[in-house]
Amino acid sequence: MTVARQAMTADELFRLPDDNCRYALVKGELQRMTPAGFRHGAVAVNLTVPVGQHVRKHRLGIVCGAETGFVLERNPDTVLAPDLAFVRRERIPASGVPATFWDGAPDLAVEVLSPGDSRRETAAKVSAWLSAGARVVWVADPRDASVTVHEPGRPARRLGASGVLDGAPLLPGFQLPVADLFAL
Repeated sequence: MTVARQAMTADELFRLPDDNCRYALVKGELQRMTPAGFRHGAVAVNLTVPVGQHVRKHRLGIVCGAETGFVLERNPDTVLAPDLAFVRRERIPASGVPATFWDGAPDLAVEVLSPGDSRRETAAKVSAWLSAGARVVWVADPRDASVTVHEPGRPARRLGASGVLDGAPLLPGFQLPVADLFAL
């Protein structure tokens, strides 16, 4: 006799005991995530710090670091955590930010690729973020020092090391040379 396993919910994921592991929830299935490598973490911070400073200075909203969960789908639930997320001030409820996962996508989701990330996995994440309402997804690839910019209904744009990452219209005035992300 086969017993069907019930899909995990976002609330159950949030209540998991801290076992020093990272998880994602995809259509109710728990996926254990390998901790990020050193280079990955350094690249993520090289972007998080300037974005965070810009957002704070201009009071644009809230920047969240890696491991912040966003519920992208319900029944079955999908909860993903980008390496960096930005939510515009206009979307922050008057009651304040939730103590649990944010319901919906951030306005900007950033994924920093790890050596083991496949193109298929990356495309699935980008699609999930955009389908759930993200306005922009940046995919930083340390292997070739590039950032690919994804926006709904537009072709992806790849910026090489000589390019400049421009935050408009979400982050007006934000510009960062792509090479600065990968300067370690």
